[in-house]
Amino acid sequence: MDSAGPQRLSLVADIGGTNARFALLLPDQMRPIEMRSLEVSEFTSLNEAIRAYCEHISLSGKELPSQACLAIAGPTGQDRLGITNNGWCFSQSELQRDLGFEQLKVINDFTAQAFALPLLDADELVPVGAGAAVNGDPMAVLGPGTGLGIGGLVFAGSRPVPLFSEGGHVDFAPADEQEMEVLRYLWQCYDHVSTERLLCGAGLSNLYQALCAIHGSDCLPLSPAEITQAALTDSAPLCRESLEIFCAMLGSVAGNTALTLGARGGVYIAGGIIPRILDLFLSSRFRSRFEAKGRFSDYLAAIPTQVVVAEHPGLLGAANALRQPPLS
Repeated sequence: MDSAGPQRLSLVADIGGTNARFALLLPDQMRPIEMRSLEVSEFTSLNEAIRAYCEHISLSGKELPSQACLAIAGPTGQDRLGITNNGWCFSQSELQRDLGFEQLKVINDFTAQAFALPLLDADELVPVGAGAAVNGDPMAVLGPGTGLGIGGLVFAGSRPVPLFSEGGHVDFAPADEQEMEVLRYLWQCYDHVSTERLLCGAGLSNLYQALCAIHGSDCLPLSPAEITQAALTDSAPLCRESLEIFCAMLGSVAGNTALTLGARGGVYIAGGIIPRILDLFLSSRFRSRFEAKGRFSDYLAAIPTQVVVAEHPGLLGAANALRQPPLS
């Protein structure tokens, strides 16, 4: 990176519960370069992980980034922040001082996902169902992964303005009798059954365990990845049922989000889970449950839903956020 050093690089990051992804941004460019993904469990702090990334790509001294935008899983807005499902805590002011950043922005990870939406190319999106986006109207993004992120984007003229949300932690709302039984089972496990208790990696395990109990079947100690693999190979009926119900529930939540935001600019499904099960997802009840809102079914039928298959949309969104001037 010696040739890039004098151009005053910027650092962008997308930090979740499992992985911390870092990349560099050249001046006047929006697509990040030099992406590396580090496992959170291998580092005791965010500071340590950033330094390790810089060492990995041989940055030092005057080559170090002069500014940064970090997208983290969890609430922002205070100096001391924690990352949900991760364990890292840090002070923004201390991190900025220790790493010598002239500017440091810290945003929610789904704020970054929202910022990425206007920049995605057509080949980075897979449509699910019909509908056409209304240009300039609000956009929504949901993503099951380690947790369930939900965010939005509205426009002030041509300027994108993100909507921060912790919508994954709202009450889970069953849509049929079987989902009501799932909820009753989870009430035995949690004081509060949020949507995230079902629509994330660990949530898939919760759903599988609930279905085993409902059907009176032996519950094997399967990881989310093992449940998914068994579902995709049709080697375990309850695993397949778990994944199909997972997709249907996500459709209901996406429809709720679209109604809440008036997201006629489109609803986008991001996160680490859905792109890995894309064929099953496209044939699932996601879209029918998305539209199943009674008097507002026609309203939702006109809204497009798409799966984000871009490699690192969180980094792209962090880059877009870094380029935005402060709101007046």
